[in-house]
Amino acid sequence: MLKSNDSLITGEMLVKYYELNKKKKEIELEMDELKEVFQSYFNNLVGKDMKGEITVSGFKLQRQIRKMEKFHEAETVKRLEEMQLNDLIQLVKKPDDSKIKAALELGLIKPNQLEGCIVTSLSPAISVKPVTPR
Repeated sequence: MLKSNDSLITGEMLVKYYELNKKKKEIELEMDELKEVFQSYFNNLVGKDMKGEITVSGFKLQRQIRKMEKFHEAETVKRLEEMQLNDLIQLVKKPDDSKIKAALELGLIKPNQLEGCIVTSLSPAISVKPVTPR
């Protein structure tokens, strides 16, 4: 609902948004294609997963390699338990959404028993599409 101090939505605004969004998708696709070319170039030049750098026409192209490490959960827990290092293992208690929904459907628990437990989040999304006449 528009308030008196809000500007009106015009057809021109919707057309502009639609066209810009279309251009954005085209640009992202084209950039992804260029990134693939750059990755392939550096794979051939310096090797896969190696950083590299070139300068062409006054522009520097760099490839950096980010390394992320995390523990394989099941294997690490197993190994820590074997070493009796249980203090290094987190015990995470969290609700099982699918089982709760099934229990609700089966009538094992009533919705009012979970009152105050459900967190609802909303996120607005804008979509503009041309209306095709029928």
